[in-house]
Amino acid sequence: MRWEVQRAVGTVRELHATSEARVAEPLGQPLGHQRFAVLQSPTNGAVVIGSAQLESNVDLQACARAGLEVVRRRSGGGAVLVEPASVVWVDLVIAPTDPLWSADVGRSMWWVGEAWAEALRRAGTGGVEVWKGPMVHSPWSSLVCFAGRGPGEVVDATGRKVVGVSQRRARHRALFQCACLLQWEPDRLLELLALPEAERQTASSGLAWAATGIGAERAGAVVEALFAALP
Repeated sequence: MRWEVQRAVGTVRELHATSEARVAEPLGQPLGHQRFAVLQSPTNGAVVIGSAQLESNVDLQACARAGLEVVRRRSGGGAVLVEPASVVWVDLVIAPTDPLWSADVGRSMWWVGEAWAEALRRAGTGGVEVWKGPMVHSPWSSLVCFAGRGPGEVVDATGRKVVGVSQRRARHRALFQCACLLQWEPDRLLELLALPEAERQTASSGLAWAATGIGAERAGAVVEALFAALP
């Protein structure tokens, strides 16, 4: 089955709106068996919060001073700092008729992680694996996306998250939003969240080893390798 590979350029808000429109499929335009892989290229930075996350978790004034938008995505999880040089963001979209579709929400993301793990190996990042266990929570995972671990996400040999995956299901499509870290700077994100200073310091220590980046120099190689590794 063929993947249609696209590149979208726009603000973080615009890119999320386009993703949602693609999943919400206009009547009379069935996806059929087509698969979409979209490299999302943001032109700005934003703190992106999950579907159930409170906006009050974010320090809006700090974000404004930093020139960052605050954007809500329709998929779950905690906050992610999205900037052009911080993550590789790729959306994968399939239909319920696709052989990759699984009714088991956890298992449904395994293939996504396997494609990313293979891409990372091809791009020179060894020692990665796909987490196929249950959700793993930490004291900060409801607040910060990369603080926890879920099925289909990619971790390194020490268990640090490299690729985060969130899923949004609609009647006719499933959207897998993937963020591969190029750099992990938890303190920058924590400065943008509404936390008491003592709690921020505790979180900084707890998040330092929760995730890791692959380096900006590997961004192009991992995108090319991912599109080649898609099933």
